Amino acid sequence: MTGPTWRTRSEELLLARISAAAGHEHLGKRRATYAAAAYTTRAKPSWARGIRGLPAFVRHGGPTATKGRDDARLDLYAHGLTIAVKGRIHVIRYAGTSVFRTSTPHPHGSPPVGTSCTLTDADGKRVVLHGRPEHGDAAEWHSEIQRGVTRAQLPRALAALDRGQRLSFGDIWLTSEKIGYGEVCARWPQVRHLRIREETVGLDIDGRWHGPGPGVSGIPNLFVLSALVEHLGPDGRR
Repeated sequence: MTGPTWRTRSEELLLARISAAAGHEHLGKRRATYAAAAYTTRAKPSWARGIRGLPAFVRHGGPTATKGRDDARLDLYAHGLTIAVKGRIHVIRYAGTSVFRTSTPHPHGSPPVGTSCTLTDADGKRVVLHGRPEHGDAAEWHSEIQRGVTRAQLPRALAALDRGQRLSFGDIWLTSEKIGYGEVCARWPQVRHLRIREETVGLDIDGRWHGPGPGVSGIPNLFVLSALVEHLGPDGRR
């Protein structure tokens, strides 16, 4: 029989602060806790505003400064997550965050060997989150975050498109009728897939690849964009 897990006074205080922060933002029930690594970055002074009632699907760019990775505690909840790093609690709501993906390239040019993501917290600050190799569960919490953000943001994005509004994911824009970037533009019945090749995004339009397009690291909530393409393309409309 396994005995109780004893916490130090500092661990108890940290847990109390995490629970209070999550409760203040109404994140719901805690679902899982992970060990990770994180650091904060300097956000740009002004944020472009997105569609009313939706998070800002805009390009914020990559981190502007880093000071190394610190041990972090990651708590996942029903409606968001908290990241405790260097004594600070960052609260992220799935409905309002922008998640950017970055990859760590293999030194010999092979496919990326690791990923990290940058999230915006409830105060508009950016936190870069990494997995810890000794734990090996980064793929698990990364997938949970993607699913949570998609569940929260996809219905509202579809509703905005139905109202005739236009959404932007970095340099990619879409309406209820079309999608495009740069000089590429196509109506939804022509769009078969959104693909990622060599860390850039492109479209399969009528069986023809149109790329390379915008870089993956400059597209917020790429997985929400992918879900929209699946829903609005010919396969999703059947």
